[in-house]
Amino acid sequence: MFENLTNKFEEIFSSLKKAPSLDEAQVDEGLRGIRQALLEADVSLDVAKDFIEKVKPKALGQEIIRSTSPGDMVVKIVYDELVDLLGATNNEINLNAVPPVPMMLVGLQGSGKTTTTAKLAKFLENNKKKKVMMVSLDIYRPAAQEQLRSLGEQNNILTLPIIEGQQPADICRRAISAANLNGAEIILFDTAGRTQIDLQMMSEIKQIEAVINPTETFLVADSLTGQVAASVAKEFKNTVNLSGIILTRADGDARGGAAVSMKFVSNVPIKFLGIGEKIDNLEVFHPDRIANRILGMGDIVSLVEKAAKDLGEENLKQAEENLKKGQFSMEDYLSQLRQMKKMGGI
Repeated sequence: MFENLTNKFEEIFSSLKKAPSLDEAQVDEGLRGIRQALLEADVSLDVAKDFIEKVKPKALGQEIIRSTSPGDMVVKIVYDELVDLLGATNNEINLNAVPPVPMMLVGLQGSGKTTTTAKLAKFLENNKKKKVMMVSLDIYRPAAQEQLRSLGEQNNILTLPIIEGQQPADICRRAISAANLNGAEIILFDTAGRTQIDLQMMSEIKQIEAVINPTETFLVADSLTGQVAASVAKEFKNTVNLSGIILTRADGDARGGAAVSMKFVSNVPIKFLGIGEKIDNLEVFHPDRIANRILGMGDIVSLVEKAAKDLGEENLKQAEENLKKGQFSMEDYLSQLRQMKKMGGI
């Protein structure tokens, strides 16, 4: 994700950093390049325009012109504004309610809602140590309920048994009773999607919201749809109390425009990125780390967290002990290589 944007930014900043000092014409040229890079990355025109308007007065300030490293100062200003645009801080999931805590996932059909429901359930079980129950409210798409049940079975996640012909509001009430009986601490409601936003869809979501009173309502949006994802977020925000966005297929989006635009357009924070098809391919969205990636600075914190998760603390300690004792064998070496391979590309 953000590959195209990163490459463009690196070119622009490389030119600015080479200059021993910067005049207004050079800064303007750099900002034009940044604006063009944002538009080519599928960032909406309004967002790109607003971003440049915030950066420009700071980039033309006296502290920049007289700075010993003006190029680095401009990079710092762009970084700060980019973090602010993406959301400044990550917002934690709201679990401040009497269990079972209800959460709702909404979005268009094909955005990856059902798969994301299972990923979020696994995330909450692994990272928040909560027992989760998943509930499908999609009575329209063939086998939608069966898909969620199957994902629950494959990943050992509790799901509400299916009763044919039951309406979404009735399913919600049954789910709350079942969660109390099963000791589930969180209920994830996977709502029905449509190929496009319509009145019936929005009316049903509002009805479900009134029944369950969710602490979190996540919009699941496909990052590959670019600016369309941002406009979808705005529509849902106007209908329900949207509290967060989960961007799917982020690993396949080289432009990243949806992520940059959505917070600005909807004023709702992006909370997670779907970065693959596996059940654990859900990543917490950290605006500062994403800004580092976009500006080509890397993301060492996320890399370290992924290493600790994939390599395993016990395995790392054992390898360290073997090294200290001079007993590091070819089997140990092979084990390390296999664990590194799990992490994927660095």
